[in-house]
Amino acid sequence: MNLYPLLRPVLFSLDPETAHNVTLKLLKLAEQTGLSSLSRAQSTDKPLTVMGLNFNNPLGLAAGLDKNGDYIDALAALGFGFIEIGTVTPRPQPGNPKPRLFRLPEHQAIINRMGFNNFGIDHLLQQVAQCRYRGVLGINIGKNADTPMENAIEDYLMGLRKCYLPASYITINISSPNTKNLRQLQQGDEIKYLLEALKQEQLKLQAEHGKYTPLAVKIAPDLSNEEIRRIAELLLEFSIDGVIATNTTVARDKVQGHPYGNETGGLSGAPVKERSTTVVKDLAAELNGKLPIIAAGGILNGDDAQQKFRAGASLVQIYSGLIYKGPRLLEDILQTI
Repeated sequence: MNLYPLLRPVLFSLDPETAHNVTLKLLKLAEQTGLSSLSRAQSTDKPLTVMGLNFNNPLGLAAGLDKNGDYIDALAALGFGFIEIGTVTPRPQPGNPKPRLFRLPEHQAIINRMGFNNFGIDHLLQQVAQCRYRGVLGINIGKNADTPMENAIEDYLMGLRKCYLPASYITINISSPNTKNLRQLQQGDEIKYLLEALKQEQLKLQAEHGKYTPLAVKIAPDLSNEEIRRIAELLLEFSIDGVIATNTTVARDKVQGHPYGNETGGLSGAPVKERSTTVVKDLAAELNGKLPIIAAGGILNGDDAQQKFRAGASLVQIYSGLIYKGPRLLEDILQTI
């Protein structure tokens, strides 16, 4: 039963951030009362192994929807093959001033400048410890906004250490446009030093705990061909386990003229689909199958997901598509795989 078409007009009449919070609370209520089965995708049993992890299916939830890990069980009940929570920072932070989330329905798009608003890593880990979900759980980590860039590596190392045991995999978010100067970590020697430090710590933690937790790096869609080539080389050099392509874009060419088109922040949804797929394709050519790609960006139907797989992705993630299409999107995608 697909109730979302009835709920969407009500939710879209609310402020986007309020609607976001209301939707999550409704999903949690549905899961607690056993009503989630009405919205659960049916074609969920499509197992595969990526990064050494066993996924029930290749469709995941992208980070950002559940920043604090408060709704893991509710979201997992929809039928995802994996859930990624965060972005979480070492210390709690409020994020950017409101309003900071904008819908562009004519473009099936969202602009956000949330700024890693979250309750901090200790709260998230408490939520993970309490959840019943036992599938693949990714934890997306970032730096606090007030941490100087020269100390950014320490924030990521702290996140890696704290999340290492409970996470199935850990995503290194260096591509959000909403934390000042964060994206410079994708460039020059900055990314090299970061990946080197994280790899060394990962191997140290593996030896200490007897568990190997894969690392994935999430990159922007706005990189040049040369930057993509350089990142691919470094991912291979430091034996990083996966790459997520892509985060939101700062480009606005696809939403020119919209009342919110010039709002600062990251643009997601349909307008980023083409560029994201191109980045996946370019990465796949550089990586030559040596490292898996998780594709995200503009997936609003089964064909969009298939385009990502054809471009070279092993897994896909959705977020904005879920806002516009609702839980039915999972079944639409899984039926095509």
